[in-house]
Amino acid sequence: MATITARKRKSGTQYTARIRVKRDGQIVHQESETFARKALAKAWADKREGELRVPGALERLTRVGVSVGQVLQWYLDDYDGVNKFGRSKNTSLNQLINDPELAGLDAMSLTSGQMVAHARRRLGNGAGPATVNNDFIWLRTAMRAVRIGRDLPLDLQAIDDAAFICRKERLIAKSSQRDRRPTLSEVDKHLKHFSERDGRAQTPMVDIIQFALFSSRRQEEICRIRWADVDRDKQRVLVRDMKHPKQLVDTWVFVPDLAWQVLLRQPESEDGRVFPYNSKTVSSNFTRACKLLGIKDLRFHDLRHECISWLFEQGWDIPRVASVTGHKAWTSLQRYTHLEQVGDKYADFTLR
Repeated sequence: MATITARKRKSGTQYTARIRVKRDGQIVHQESETFARKALAKAWADKREGELRVPGALERLTRVGVSVGQVLQWYLDDYDGVNKFGRSKNTSLNQLINDPELAGLDAMSLTSGQMVAHARRRLGNGAGPATVNNDFIWLRTAMRAVRIGRDLPLDLQAIDDAAFICRKERLIAKSSQRDRRPTLSEVDKHLKHFSERDGRAQTPMVDIIQFALFSSRRQEEICRIRWADVDRDKQRVLVRDMKHPKQLVDTWVFVPDLAWQVLLRQPESEDGRVFPYNSKTVSSNFTRACKLLGIKDLRFHDLRHECISWLFEQGWDIPRVASVTGHKAWTSLQRYTHLEQVGDKYADFTLR
C-alpha cells in the first residue's frame, strides 16, 4: 500500500506519495512523487500500484539494461550448439546483433513503435519485406527462448503488435515462391568461364556446379560430403545435417548418374571430404561470375530448383525425386507436379 505524507512549506502544504513493494519481508522496489494536492498524490499512487501489479512490470524495473543485442547473443550461446542453426539463420541473427539501432534497444521495455521504426529503416536501406519479416521471426523466437531459458520477463506483445501493423502496411511479407531456373546457355557460360580459370584456382567450380546441377545438393551439403559416407553399391551418399523445416537430420540420398560421375572422379583429400572446399567461397565465386557474365537474378541455390524440375520433366514421380532431394514431407514437392514431361533437357549434355 502507498503512504501519503503531508509536509508544510512556506509555499503551502505538499503531499508526498511513497510506494514500497516487499517480497519475503524485503523491500525490492520503492519510489515516490510529491504533489501540491493530496488528491493528485492519491491518484498517482493508485495508478502506479496498478501498473506495478501487471505481470512482469516489477521485473522490468529491476532488470533494466538487458539489450536486444544481448538477448540475441544469449539465444545463440544457449541454443545454437543444441539445434545446430543453419547458415541463413546464423547470418540473420548476427546481422541483427550487429545492427546498433536495434541491438541497443532495451529488451525489457521494447515497444511496437520501435519495431515498426526498425521495419521502415530496414526497407529504406534496401531490404525487402520478406527479409524484414525474418527479422521479426528471429527476434520473437530468440526472446521467447531466452524468456524461458533464463527466466527473464520479456514481453512478446510489442513484436506481435508491430508485426500486425507492418503486415497491414505491407512493410513485411512472407517470401514469395522462387521459380528462377538457369537456361542451357547460362549453364554453358558458367562452365566455360570456370573452365578457363579452374586450372589456377583452388576451388574447382566446374565440378561443383555440375554436381549441384545434377544432384540437387545445396552448397553447404556439397562441402560436407565425406568419402566415408559414400555408398558405392547403392549409388548414394549420407548428407550430414541436412536442412529440414524444424531440424537438421543426417539423410541418405540417391545420386543421379551425371552427378555420380562427377563425384567419383574427385581425388582423395586429407580431411576425408569429397569436395574439401569452403561453401562461402563457392557462393561468392558463383555470384561474382554471374555479374561478370551479365547473368541477372541467378543464385547457386537455383541449381537445386533446376535439378528437381529436370527430374520431374523426365517423368520421375514424387517418391523417386524425394530419394534424390532428401525431402521428408512430399508436400514440398507438390509445386513441381504441374511440370509437363518434356523429356531430358540435358540429354545432349557432356560433362566438362
